[in-house]
Amino acid sequence: MEKELQLDKNNIPSHVAIIMDGNGRWAKQRGMERTFGHQAGVETVHKITEEAVRLGIKYLTLYTFSMENWNRPEQEVSALMSLLFEHIEEDTFMKNNVRFRVIGDVEKLPGFVKGRLKDCIEHTSKNTGMSLVLALSYSSKWELTEAARQIASEVKDGKLQLSDIDSDTIQQHLATKDMPDVDLLIRTGGELRISNYLLWQCAYAELYFCDTYWPDFKEQELRKAIADYQNRERRYGMTSEQLHE
Repeated sequence: MEKELQLDKNNIPSHVAIIMDGNGRWAKQRGMERTFGHQAGVETVHKITEEAVRLGIKYLTLYTFSMENWNRPEQEVSALMSLLFEHIEEDTFMKNNVRFRVIGDVEKLPGFVKGRLKDCIEHTSKNTGMSLVLALSYSSKWELTEAARQIASEVKDGKLQLSDIDSDTIQQHLATKDMPDVDLLIRTGGELRISNYLLWQCAYAELYFCDTYWPDFKEQELRKAIADYQNRERRYGMTSEQLHE
């Protein structure tokens, strides 16, 4: 058995974002349909969520369904929506004091999924532990475009002056306006890009890429990513944001 990594509990990233890549390739390697990979990926979500709670992470944001995913075959999209509906485990959230949240253009989602999400958000709203945030029907380009529209509307209505617009103004119009920026971005599956995901929020994030497909991403791999994050900060003696100031 692999020895558990010892982490500095005083230096756990507050906000971890994950691009859960490789479900389809994982299934293909096993001669199965892509949907089997997505189903296996759901089990990984449950394990990583509980490990994140144990480690003391405050926000875990998972790139669950991008705007671009709507272009996938209709059968695959339907299967993903059904998986989403069936595997939102409210009991797990309540047991772990997890607050459930969603960011993205949720109006595009099917009605039965929206209803399930709304119920879970309401029922966990008083939980005070980690926030699990699903990025659904999400893209950074969409998010920044929406922020620009909101700001332009406020200027037009006289609620905001052009001279008052700064980076804080944009921040307050993002879907994550009441969340801290990302400290650590993890991408599984071997790709070295962040794919239109939390571009503003990841401006100073540490990046961790691994070849492991998401269904095989275990708790120890999450700990490795956090150990890498901690080692970089120790090496430079300052936070990621301070390094870029």
